[in-house]
Amino acid sequence: MKFLQLKFIPRSTDFALLLLRVVAGLTMLLNHGWGKVMNFGGMSDKFMNFLGMGSTVSLVLIIFAEVVCAALITLGFLTRFAALVLAIGMGVAFFVGHGMKLSNPGSGELALIYLLIAVTLFFSGAGKFSIDAKQGGA
Repeated sequence: MKFLQLKFIPRSTDFALLLLRVVAGLTMLLNHGWGKVMNFGGMSDKFMNFLGMGSTVSLVLIIFAEVVCAALITLGFLTRFAALVLAIGMGVAFFVGHGMKLSNPGSGELALIYLLIAVTLFFSGAGKFSIDAKQGGA
C-alpha cells in the first residue's frame, strides 16, 4: 500500500509551478493567442467589444494577454503582472463572452480553467525556477 501513497516521488512545489507555467503559458500562446494574431484582419471588426472601445482595441488587448502575458508566464518573468492581465482577460471571456456556461463542448470551460490557473499563479508567484526568482522577486 505504500506504493499507492506515491512517497517515492519527491515533492517540489517549485517544479509543479514550472510545469504549470510552461504548459499553461505555451498552450494559451500557441492554441489561442497565435491564431488571433494570424487572423487579426478578419477578426478585428467582428471581435467582442467588451470595453466599449471598439472591436479592434478589444482584440489587441486580448492578444496582449494571450501572447505577451502567456510568454511572460512561460518564462516566469513579471509573472504576477502577466497572470493578473490574463486572469482579467479570461474572466471577461468566461463571464461575458461565454455567459458562464459550462454545459457543452466549446463553452466557457476552458476560459474558466485558464482563469483559475492565472489566479493561482497570481497568488503563488512563479516559483524558484523562473526569471523572477533569479531577480529576487519570485
